[in-house]
Amino acid sequence: MLEAQSLKQHSSPPRHVAIIMDGNGRWARARMMPRIFGHRRGVEVVRDIVKAAGELHIQYLTLYAFSSENWRRPEEEVNDLMGLLRHYLRKEIAELHESNVRVRFIGDRTQLSPDLVLLIDAAETLTKSNNGLDLVVAVNYGAKDEILQATLQIAREIASGERSADNLKPEDLENHLQTKGIPDPDLVIRTSGEKRLSNFLLWQAAYSELLFVDTLWPDFTPADLEQAVTEFQSRERRFGAVG
Repeated sequence: MLEAQSLKQHSSPPRHVAIIMDGNGRWARARMMPRIFGHRRGVEVVRDIVKAAGELHIQYLTLYAFSSENWRRPEEEVNDLMGLLRHYLRKEIAELHESNVRVRFIGDRTQLSPDLVLLIDAAETLTKSNNGLDLVVAVNYGAKDEILQATLQIAREIASGERSADNLKPEDLENHLQTKGIPDPDLVIRTSGEKRLSNFLLWQAAYSELLFVDTLWPDFTPADLEQAVTEFQSRERRFGAVG
């Protein structure tokens, strides 16, 4: 169990942590193994990090599992990734439910297979009343499309006379995003040393603290998450104001 007492006492832990889980392929390649072995190891890490997030009093944890651009990968790898997601939903959801974790999914489900959508719906239904950690999984998610779809919804409401364009506020668009009701991430972590957001929570991360770590996702540990939280607590967040 993590020693939450080791966190800096002058600052609260981030309420919402979002993670771009990157580096599975490189981890496998370094071990002369197919990429799927890196993805399998990455799923095991998810289990540890979800547990650690609860111990660190993080309320929301969002994981970037599959982007809308990942369809460009080889068909075999895409099928492997979808198979791992099915396996995770069948094997882990009952335990997450017992741990009082609420599971939510964001992303476009229209491209997913019907059986996978059923598993996603079942996971959300089973855990919807839980009030522990909120685990948000981004599958077939792309922030640009999310913002576009929200904008189109608002445009339709304006065209139908439901709302006026004269008094639109940022909150109006936020209420049409897939993350409606979920606070913006305080901290966004990307593993593997890459330093970009890759179309992930672009609107929501406008004032997030960003942390890029060299560790590949299959090597990311609860201690790494704790260190990231400590780093977050050492920063001063000003949101455009003077400190």
